[in-house]
Amino acid sequence: MKAQLFASASAVVLFASPVSAMAQEAEAPPADSMAQDQQRDDRDIIVTATRRTARLQDVPLSVTAFGQEELNDLGIVGFEGIAQNTPGIVVNRPTQNFNNFTARGINTNGYSAGLQSAVAIYVDELPISANGNSTILDPNLYDVERVEFLRGPQGTLFGSNSLAGAMRIITKSPDLDDFEASASVDLGLTGSSSVRQRYNAMVNLPIMKDEIGLRVTGYYRNEDGWVDNIGTGVEDANSLEAFGGRAILLLQPSDRMKVKLLASYENSKPADSGLTNPLLGKFVRNSDRPDLFQGKLTNYNLTINYEFDFAELISSTTLSDYDASFYVDLAGTFAQAFPFALDAYGYDDLFVQETRLVSRHDGPIEWVAGFFYYDKRRSVDFAYRSSLEYLTENNLSGLPDEYYQRFNSYTDQKEIAGFGEVTGRFSDRFWVTGGLRYGSTEVQSFTRGGGYNSNYLTIAFLGLENIPLTVTPIAYAEGLKVKDDRLSWKASVSWKPVDSLTTYATVSTGFRTPVVNARAGLVSAIDPNDLIIPDGAKSDSVTNYELGLKGRWLGGDLVANIAAYYIDWKDIQVQANRVSDSIQFATNIGGAESYGLEFEFIARPVQGLSLALNGSFNRAKVTDLTPGEAAISGAELGTRLASPRFQGSGTLRYDFPIGGADTAYAAVNVSHAGAFPNQFPNVPGNPNAVAPTYDFTEAWTNVNLYAGAKLGAIDLGAYVENLFDDSKVTYVHPEAFLDGRYARMRPRTIGVRANYRF
Repeated sequence: MKAQLFASASAVVLFASPVSAMAQEAEAPPADSMAQDQQRDDRDIIVTATRRTARLQDVPLSVTAFGQEELNDLGIVGFEGIAQNTPGIVVNRPTQNFNNFTARGINTNGYSAGLQSAVAIYVDELPISANGNSTILDPNLYDVERVEFLRGPQGTLFGSNSLAGAMRIITKSPDLDDFEASASVDLGLTGSSSVRQRYNAMVNLPIMKDEIGLRVTGYYRNEDGWVDNIGTGVEDANSLEAFGGRAILLLQPSDRMKVKLLASYENSKPADSGLTNPLLGKFVRNSDRPDLFQGKLTNYNLTINYEFDFAELISSTTLSDYDASFYVDLAGTFAQAFPFALDAYGYDDLFVQETRLVSRHDGPIEWVAGFFYYDKRRSVDFAYRSSLEYLTENNLSGLPDEYYQRFNSYTDQKEIAGFGEVTGRFSDRFWVTGGLRYGSTEVQSFTRGGGYNSNYLTIAFLGLENIPLTVTPIAYAEGLKVKDDRLSWKASVSWKPVDSLTTYATVSTGFRTPVVNARAGLVSAIDPNDLIIPDGAKSDSVTNYELGLKGRWLGGDLVANIAAYYIDWKDIQVQANRVSDSIQFATNIGGAESYGLEFEFIARPVQGLSLALNGSFNRAKVTDLTPGEAAISGAELGTRLASPRFQGSGTLRYDFPIGGADTAYAAVNVSHAGAFPNQFPNVPGNPNAVAPTYDFTEAWTNVNLYAGAKLGAIDLGAYVENLFDDSKVTYVHPEAFLDGRYARMRPRTIGVRANYRF
C-alpha cells in the first residue's frame, strides 16, 4: 500500500510542478503556534534561517540544513563535505584553511584576493568570512546543533558580504536537566601510507538542575599529507595538526530569561600547502620553504535572551581574535630565477554586537527588528624575503637580514545597521513577507612608519652581482577612507494551494563592502609602463529573483523542492594582478547575470531504504563591460564566471535491524561538479593577450561508501572516501607567482570510526 501511495505521490510531483530542493522555505505560522506544533513530526528539521524558529519546509528561502547525525553519517567534518552535498555550492579550496564559497555562480575567480567573500560564514553569531586571500579556518563540526546554508542574497538579515548566501554553524547549548557525554574516534589511511587521526569529545554537566549547565567540547586532528615538496625535500609535506575546544555556560535565572557564555579556541597548523605543479608530477610541488597558512581563532560571546509577553529580546556580544600566518613562495613569478617570497602575519581584532526583537504574540503579523554593529581591525606584518644563501652568493649587501622589504599596515572596517522583517498572514494558505536593512560601512587602510624597502627585486631581476642594495624607509601613510550607505530589501509572497505544497516568489538584494587598495598609485619597479594600481573598488550589488515550490508527502517519506532564480549583478568587484610584479588590486567592472535551477528530492519508498538527490544547473556570464573595464580586468563580454554548469550529489542508504533495537546500515554517496574557468581569460592591462594563468578545473566525481552498525550507545562504521581514487583538478590558482597552482582531490582514504554516547 505504501508503495502505491509513493507512486501516486511521485506522479503528483512530476505533473503538479516539482518543488524546491534545497530546503527552501515559505514562512508558515509562528514557530510557537499550536497549529505548527501539530504539523511537525520526527522528520521535521527546525531552522532559524529567518531569525525565528520555523520548519525547514516553511520558509521562503533556499536553505539546506544538516543535523549532527547526518554530518556523522556522511563523514562531513568541514566545508568540503557541506559544499558537495548542497545544491548550487562550490568551495574553492587551494589548501587547508583556505575556503572561498561560490553560490549560484556569483564569483569571478575562486581566490578573490583582496575581496570580501560573496558568502558570509557565521559560527553562531560570529562572522568569520573574510578576504578571499585570507585564511579561514577549517571548522570542527562536532557537537553542533546544525549547519544551515542559505542560498541567494541575505542582505536584510545577515548584512553586507552575504552577496550570494550565508552559511551558519550553530553549536549545541547545554542541557540543564541531564548529564551527557560523547566521544568519537576516526582513523583512516590516505593512499598507501598517510595516516589520518581525528578525535572528538563532549561532556554536558547540569550544575544546577533547570538553572545552570555547562557543555565542553574538545577535538584533536593529526593527519599525514600526500603531496611531496621537492624544494624542501619533504614527502607527504601537507600534513595537518589541529586542536581546540569550546565551553558554553548556560544560566536560566527565570522561565523568561537565559544567559549564555561561550568561549572557544581553534588552532590549525598545516605544515605546507597542498597546491601542486602538474609538470612535476601528480602530487608534487616546489617551494624553497613550506608555504604556511596557519591560524588561531579565539572567540568570546555573551548572549542574553529575555521573553517579554509580546516579543523575545536577543542580545549577542562577541569579541574575537584571529591570528594567521601567510607564508608563500612567490618565485614562480620569475620562473624560480631567484628567491622571492612573502612571510606575512595578520592579526584580526573583532567586536560584533547584534540586538534583535522577535515577535511571539498571536495574530496575523509576525516581525523581527534589530540593530547590528561591527568593528574590525586587521593588522598585517609584511616581510618580503630573499634568502641569505642567494644574497651571499651574489654579494648583495646592505640588508639587515634576508628580508628586503618590511612594513606593517592595518585596515579599520566598521559597519552599523538597522534591520527588520514583517510577515502578514492573510490566511493559513497565503502570506506576504517584506524586509529592509539600512547600513553604513566605512573602510580605511594605513601604513605604519618604520618599515623599509629596497631595490632587491630590480637587481635580482637584472641578474646583477656585487652591488650594495639601496634601502629606503617606508613612511607613515594614510589611505583613502571609503564610506558607503546601502539599503537592502526583500519581498516575498507565499501560497499553499494544498497542505502538502508551498509555493513562493521572492525578490531579494545584497551587497559587499567597498575595498581599498593598500598600494593605490604604486608604479611598478620592474616595468614603469605597466598599469598603476587604482584606488580600490566600490560596493557591488545583486538583485535575486526567485520562484520556488516545495512539497512534502507521506509524513516526510517523499520530499521534493525546486527553485528557479535569476540574479542581476552590478558593479562587480574583481581581483586582478599586475603582470610585472604580481601585485594584487581590486577594481569594478560593469555587470553579469546568473540564472539557474536547483532541486532536492528525498524518497523513502520502503522501510529502511532512502534516496536523496540534489543538484543545480547554472549559467553565469559577464553581460555589461566597457573597453576600459575589459582592459583593466582581463574580462570579455560574455565571459563565463567561475562556476560549474552542473553540480549535484546523491545518497542511497539502507538501514536494517540486526537484533533488538540495534540496527545496521550501508550507504553510497556520489557527488559531482563540472569543469569551470579559474579566472577571466585575458591579462589585466593587456586585453589582447591571453592570461598565462587562465585554465579550467576538471569535471570530477567523488564516490564514498559507508557501512556500520548502531549498537545502543555505540556507533561503529567503516568507510571508503574517493572509492575510484580520482585525482581530478578541483581548483586552479589565478596568480602566476605560485609554482604550484593546482589542487586535486584527496586520494582514496579507507578508515573506521566509532562514536560513543554516555
